[in-house]
Amino acid sequence: MMRSLWSAATGMKGQELHIDVISNNLANVTTTGFKKNRVDFQDLLYQTLKEPGTPIATGNAYPVGIQVGHGVRPIATQKIFSQGEYQQTEHPLDVVIEGKGFFQIQLPSGEIAYTRDGAWKLTETGQIVNSDGYAILPNMTVPPDAIGLNITPSGIVAVKMPNQVDLQILGQIEIADFINPAGLKAIGRNLFIPSGSSGAAVVGIPGTLELGEINQGFLEMSNVKVVEEMVNMIIAQRAYEANSKTIQTSDQMLQIANNLRR
Repeated sequence: MMRSLWSAATGMKGQELHIDVISNNLANVTTTGFKKNRVDFQDLLYQTLKEPGTPIATGNAYPVGIQVGHGVRPIATQKIFSQGEYQQTEHPLDVVIEGKGFFQIQLPSGEIAYTRDGAWKLTETGQIVNSDGYAILPNMTVPPDAIGLNITPSGIVAVKMPNQVDLQILGQIEIADFINPAGLKAIGRNLFIPSGSSGAAVVGIPGTLELGEINQGFLEMSNVKVVEEMVNMIIAQRAYEANSKTIQTSDQMLQIANNLRR
């Protein structure tokens, strides 16, 4: 009887984490470049009361055994890197990757982080940075008298200068990809850093090495689907309630056994 109490408790704890993940997904439904999370569950150890195939007196064997599980545990929270919807902004510093890849960001520590957020800004010196002021790699600076900014699908950044016919090229955007993007470690601020599971970054020019192309004047929105998350929330809530009911039922059965009189 005590087994059911502990098994149901693991179910309630697992659904608490499930709700935590769903709430974070919903909170970031309008976050640029956000990738939703999914919780993966795994059943716990089984107590084998009777082995399947155990011989019986008649010379036959039991076709099935008796095994009782001990609950569930969350085994992983996985990022789903499906493409989000595009939003046209017509802002020259808004860019989106159509396909695989990440923009490279230089953190103050010198470490390189990676992001799908293409909402870029300019500093007072004209340097192209992200919303937190971290430099986009490779570093590029827009001249103060530049008339317009143009970014090609292959990542070439150029500006139109006064009294010049040809565009002045500022640099070449390079994007990175990973063998296992789900293994990247999220550090907040729409940024990821590599881990032992993600593999090393493969850096290349947009449109090559199976990397996506860049489109100027668009942003990639979150890939969270509100209806999906609401359905998952209902499922998690009902599962939590069912496990709670299991604990109540087990407690009532223990109470009946405890109140037995000869």
